Amino acid sequence: MRNTRNLILVAMFAALTAIGAFIKIPVPYVPFTLQYLFCALAGVILGSRLGALSQIVYVSIGLLGVPVFTEGGGFNYVFKPTFGYLIGFIIAAYVIGKIRENVKELTFTKAIFMLLSGLFFIYLLGVIYLYISYNLYLGQSISFYFVFFYGFVVCIGGDLVLTVFAAYISVKILPILRKSGHIV
Repeated sequence: MRNTRNLILVAMFAALTAIGAFIKIPVPYVPFTLQYLFCALAGVILGSRLGALSQIVYVSIGLLGVPVFTEGGGFNYVFKPTFGYLIGFIIAAYVIGKIRENVKELTFTKAIFMLLSGLFFIYLLGVIYLYISYNLYLGQSISFYFVFFYGFVVCIGGDLVLTVFAAYISVKILPILRKSGHIV
């Protein structure tokens, strides 16, 4: 029974992340979406292993050709400059889940730091991949400053708002889930 519930939750968070890709604000180079919100909540609610698995399922479905990414899907998506952010979702869900598993009582401040830890990896992998993609694969000579500006500075404000929102949700929902025995 527990395995069935876990499979359903993993699939649900993979689907929510896909839906989050279509709720977007067009920003040059890296669109702002709600993918991070659902990735973060996957780590919080499902924990490290299942949270990361939900993001692996999401990325795998997209690479298999289902158009769940902001600009479609298919294996060629690995050559898109923004693919590094998708890899970052997997790491972020794991990191957020791992921290949540080791925190006895989650306060709002702890939740903010937990979520920012995951967000760090999304941007780290996203910006590096963006830089490498433009300069090596696409053959466009773009400075690291340019990539940092459009891949981080322009986007971080919205993700910080989502971090505060996800922290609030986390602090409210985790005690309920713990009390009901759904998470430890």
